[in-house]
Amino acid sequence: MLGAMARTLVVKATAGADAPERCAQAFTVASTAAAAGVDVSLWLTGESTWFALPGRAQQFELPHSAPLAELLHVILTTGRVTACTQCAARRDIGPDDVLPGVRIAGAAVFVEEIMADDARSLVY
Repeated sequence: MLGAMARTLVVKATAGADAPERCAQAFTVASTAAAAGVDVSLWLTGESTWFALPGRAQQFELPHSAPLAELLHVILTTGRVTACTQCAARRDIGPDDVLPGVRIAGAAVFVEEIMADDARSLVY
């Protein structure tokens, strides 16, 4: 489907359970791209930061949407997941609290990722 395309897709999720459709769209697009072989970097910001914690994605439900925990698993297995430094700090989430494979990083790392020549970015 994607051929020899070597690009990175950076997806920033800004919504969590507060805006479930927007949240699910971010995870669905990121996991679909990852499953198709695209290098994916998912950023958890705002309320989506909670999904960096064990068990939180399993609590998310949206009719007619794939389970968020499964989508997150695909991304963690094939790509990168980052929780925003400031967003994590505002929620008292530290590096020892997050799921294995989730890193905490800030705006400088995000800007570096989205400014790469082969990168495309989406914000939900």
